[in-house]
Amino acid sequence: MRSAYLVAARRTAVAPRGGAFKAVEVDELGAAPIRAVLADTGITPETIDDVIFGNALYGGGNPARLAALRAGLPDHIPALTIDSQCCSGLDAILLAAERIASGGADAIIAGGVESFSRAPLRARRPRHADDVPQPYDRPPFAPWPERDPDMIAAAATLAERFGISRERQDEFAIGSHRKALQNPPGAPELVPLAHLSHDAFPRVLTRATCARLAPLAGEAAFGVTRATVAVEADAAAALLVVSETMARRLKARRPLRIMSAWRRGGDPAMPGTAPVAPAVRLLAAERIAPARIAVAEVMEAFAAQAIACVDGIGVPESSLNRGGGGLARGHPIGASGAILAVRLWHEMQSEPTGALGLAAIAAAGGLGSVLIAAV
Repeated sequence: MRSAYLVAARRTAVAPRGGAFKAVEVDELGAAPIRAVLADTGITPETIDDVIFGNALYGGGNPARLAALRAGLPDHIPALTIDSQCCSGLDAILLAAERIASGGADAIIAGGVESFSRAPLRARRPRHADDVPQPYDRPPFAPWPERDPDMIAAAATLAERFGISRERQDEFAIGSHRKALQNPPGAPELVPLAHLSHDAFPRVLTRATCARLAPLAGEAAFGVTRATVAVEADAAAALLVVSETMARRLKARRPLRIMSAWRRGGDPAMPGTAPVAPAVRLLAAERIAPARIAVAEVMEAFAAQAIACVDGIGVPESSLNRGGGGLARGHPIGASGAILAVRLWHEMQSEPTGALGLAAIAAAGGLGSVLIAAV
């Protein structure tokens, strides 16, 4: 099997729902980082074999194709949209890497795009002529209602089961915002769009502010609050995934080699811990001690979920989300996994050759995806 490499990684800023990107359609969001990775590498658009994007909210169609055409890629280049909810963006990269490794492609643009602001309203068709459409906020993630909890309630249950106190969740969220403010992403990572060139949500978050917030779910000791839940957001991210031959042809500077990756299902009723098992298995298979991970990008949809994953995988605090995480940025569902990979690529550029990085994300329905890469 051939190796797959990440040779360019760009993203838009992350804007909370109804913010700077409230009027930006999903194809415009997705096109911006596609254009940027093409420009960064100098690869000719005709050389691209495919475009694979994750998306969760668009409501059908093929937004990857729309974004590819909007970005100016030739008509003959195909595009594929996948939906594995929060895992979608990272899964798109994993799928691209598998195609590269199999010899089926040499250059694929992979990533994710999501717009809460422009997502269509959803309703179920009436079953009978005298019924009316039934609006709904989200589809089912498991066929059994008792194993398909609301995600906020699931996070509160996870916090209580693993003994993750409200105070620990608050401190984790405060730290995420602090790191985002102290180590903001630079121009090489972000693509300006709609007059926004920085993540809009990070702020000075204090213990006093956190203490004033009423729980959204859960008992007081382990409750989940607005500070420990990532806000709904709009964003897009794209990476260029190539073969070793293509990386050499492009004279790629410090590419990341994808060492291993894995997707795995877990308990739909406890989705937050789904990345732990695949991460532990991959590290063991590669004979990598968690302490050797120099950069770890772990999704922060909820503070409790992120803490459970970090504890379960064992990555060191010094390597974790060094520029803040989803609690500080926001959670554009289909793009979040790709944003982790973009952050990983840029953080790894300052690491010595041979350094190891990890990206991990959980999704509704009990899904977990993990990637391990070396610079």
